Amino acid sequence: MMERIALVTGTSSGFGLLTAVKLARLGYRVIATMRNTGSMGPLMDAAARDGVAPLVEVMRLDVTDYESIGIVVSDVLDRYGTIDVLVNNAGFALGGFVEELTMDDWRMQMETNFFGLVAVTKAVLPAMRSRRSGTIVNIGSVSGRIGFPGYAPYAASKFAVEGFSESLRHEMAPMGVKVVIVEPGAYRTPIWSKGLAHIRTSPDSPYGKRLQAVLKYSERAAATAPDPQEVADLVGRLVLSASPRLRYTLGKGSRLTLWGKALLPWRWFEGAIRQALR
Repeated sequence: MMERIALVTGTSSGFGLLTAVKLARLGYRVIATMRNTGSMGPLMDAAARDGVAPLVEVMRLDVTDYESIGIVVSDVLDRYGTIDVLVNNAGFALGGFVEELTMDDWRMQMETNFFGLVAVTKAVLPAMRSRRSGTIVNIGSVSGRIGFPGYAPYAASKFAVEGFSESLRHEMAPMGVKVVIVEPGAYRTPIWSKGLAHIRTSPDSPYGKRLQAVLKYSERAAATAPDPQEVADLVGRLVLSASPRLRYTLGKGSRLTLWGKALLPWRWFEGAIRQALR
């Protein structure tokens, strides 16, 4: 019986690390990719604690380097003959108000969170299509359904992932390939601390007060956020599912917020967001 292979991007920390270990526990050989393989220590320590280190193989992959994507995917297919699961997790959150962000900021956000995801997906599609089998899990965000002030680039990138995933699911369903979006809210992962550390602003910013409110709200959300293992466990269930649905939203208050946006008049919903940031 052919070994089951899972390729996971962005595995040095957070959802990617936990998902790589979870899939290894389910018996997959996991190709765990990251930009800097010198950061593999936490992943391999976690895999060793769970007794699955032999099933985790770390490879260098920068999703913004399209040549490296082709090299990694070709190498995996040459050695194992298949990629059964792709988890597109690599990404980061860039914060700041639109006026104060440079176009390079926007390009960097989209290159990693969206174009990189598309490039990795395109690289694995021919193998999945030819076998008429495979599961693609795109790690989106509740920010792909609701745009919050101070995180426009991140929201834009995740909104793009939503549209891409929806269209791709229609295209691949006749080919036997499943496409799923996981939409976490705030969880205890490094993405928010990293994002907050690189906020774009200036001492005389006209948005200073509102930016501070956004930062305080983000810090509170991070402090009370649930365990990110929930997301990894969900991905584990999805890859074993014969017919997963398109979207899975999870996290404290995420579904309630989406319902609010869908059911409330926009003016009321907008007011609730303003109130939360006071």
